[in-house]
Amino acid sequence: MPAGTRAVVGKQLIRQYTYAYTAVCPETGETYSLILPYADSDSMSIFLEKLSEHYSQNRIILVMDNASWHSTKSMLGIQNIKPLFLPPRAPELNPVECIWHHIKERHFSNRVFKSIEEVEQRLVIALVELNQEKSKMRKMTLFNWL
Repeated sequence: MPAGTRAVVGKQLIRQYTYAYTAVCPETGETYSLILPYADSDSMSIFLEKLSEHYSQNRIILVMDNASWHSTKSMLGIQNIKPLFLPPRAPELNPVECIWHHIKERHFSNRVFKSIEEVEQRLVIALVELNQEKSKMRKMTLFNWL
């Protein structure tokens, strides 16, 4: 940049939110994700139902923190998913937190989006990319305590 000039920096004006729900198998690196409009019990129920359907032939131990919306009544009716709740205030124990950190750094850092649709498009790109990079997912999520 020439001396005496200022960089033009965009600013984010949109105050809307979208949420990615993701489960990962640390052993295989396979992921399953949904993008939903809320972080609440209803959305969590939708995610759990779809995850259960997609992996109907598997038994799933789903590691989760103790967010109030992670404990849903609908989980009681899902036979193939068993929750494993982490201790409070220990996000570093959750393998999925590594995925969020990677997505933020690689796909969202220093970017300005014009709409929530652009954010969701970028999120889809990030989630698809990670689902295709199974060895990277294993490296990020296969903690020794698992």
